[in-house]
Amino acid sequence: MDDTAKLILLTTTHRVAPGLLSWPAWEALRGADRVLAGDPAHPQLPALRQAGVEVELVEQGSAPALARLLTGSAPAVWLGSPDGDPGLTDALARIAVEEAGQVPEIEILPGSYDLPGARLLDLVSVMDRLRSPGGCPWDAEQTHASLVKYLVEEAFELVEAIEEDDRETLREELGDVLLQVFFHSRIAEEHGEDPFTIDDVAGDIVEKLMYRHPHVFGDVEASGTAQVEANWEQLKAAEKQRESVLDGVPAGLPALAYAAKLVSRVRRAGFTGVPDEPYELPAELTSESAGELLLAVVQRAHDAGVDVDAALRAAARGYRGAVRAAEGLATD
Repeated sequence: MDDTAKLILLTTTHRVAPGLLSWPAWEALRGADRVLAGDPAHPQLPALRQAGVEVELVEQGSAPALARLLTGSAPAVWLGSPDGDPGLTDALARIAVEEAGQVPEIEILPGSYDLPGARLLDLVSVMDRLRSPGGCPWDAEQTHASLVKYLVEEAFELVEAIEEDDRETLREELGDVLLQVFFHSRIAEEHGEDPFTIDDVAGDIVEKLMYRHPHVFGDVEASGTAQVEANWEQLKAAEKQRESVLDGVPAGLPALAYAAKLVSRVRRAGFTGVPDEPYELPAELTSESAGELLLAVVQRAHDAGVDVDAALRAAARGYRGAVRAAEGLATD
């Protein structure tokens, strides 16, 4: 370190493995007269001690008291606590102003940074805490089956936020759907015979995406979206070993979405073995003729490039708005 008395506030993130620090951080730690820390359970301590860096533990106390202790201990490196040492930087700034020229130079040195997606590790920790002894009784009682209704509900709320172009709600609903994935994965860890973790889930989808995108991760050529979709369906068919073009379409989908998915599969496969004629509206609708009419609408909508499910929801929203207006109520 140089001759100027300096207090280095070394910040690190608990989302990166201990010891994975920047080179300037290691230089500061190895060259410091004193390295101080206030958290005896700081995740970096074992790695620093293994590297031969001696760390002195001090009583943190209040932020002003800690700031006074640190400025009086310079030159030194303060190993910032995982909670960010609330109030410490403000207290140091006040001392620097009140005692200008009498305090050491203060430098904030980031020792490690969060990588993209790092906050997902926090969600893993939160879910583990909620499901572990001493956590939340409600969360601990949930099963895959009991959470199904919430997963469906959150998915539809996300769809609504997308269709209404509500950015704030979109962000919130994406989080709610993400929570469901992490919740189910945490429950899966506890299975007695076939456990798996969120890492297994993520690993599987990474492998699937790379396998089904050979035009990106391999040497397959794809000139456009149509060829990409054709390659995708061919790879899925080989992977799943499906006998029918309709295998794998979940029957639990809402009726309109189910019909749209069936028609989409048939159209993509170029299958022509079923009648597909324009349907005339009968004089009197029955359960059978109403179903045939709706299926014909789904077929025509697909051929016109219309998402029939989204179209019906939009029409329903318009209908709802018209009814509320007729009632003299504000529309949503």
